[in-house]
Amino acid sequence: MAVAVIQFIFFLIDAVLGLLVLAIIVSAILSWLFAFDVINYRNRFVASLAETLDRITAPILAPLRSIIPSLGGLDVSPIVALLIIHGIRIYLLPASQAAALSLVVGY
Repeated sequence: MAVAVIQFIFFLIDAVLGLLVLAIIVSAILSWLFAFDVINYRNRFVASLAETLDRITAPILAPLRSIIPSLGGLDVSPIVALLIIHGIRIYLLPASQAAALSLVVGY
C-alpha cells in the first residue's frame, strides 16, 4: 500500500512538471505573438490567458531572468527553465522515487 502511495505521489509531481513545461511553452509562444502584433491584449480571452500563464511561469522564470542576461533582446530563460525541468524529470525524480521506495520497503 505504501509503495503505491509513493509511486502515485511521484506520478503527480511528474505530471505537474509536465504541465509547467506546457505553460512555459505556451507563454513563450504568446509573447512572440504579442511582440509581432499577431494578437493583442484587447481580446479578453487572450489577455486573461496571458495573465494566467504569466502568474504560473513568473515564479520560475523571474530568478532565471535576474541571472541570465538577454541575448540581443532574446530572453533565453524559458529555454534554461525547460532544460532544468527536463533534467529534474529524467534524473532526479526516478532517483528520488527509488530512494523513497527503498526506505519504505527496507532493502
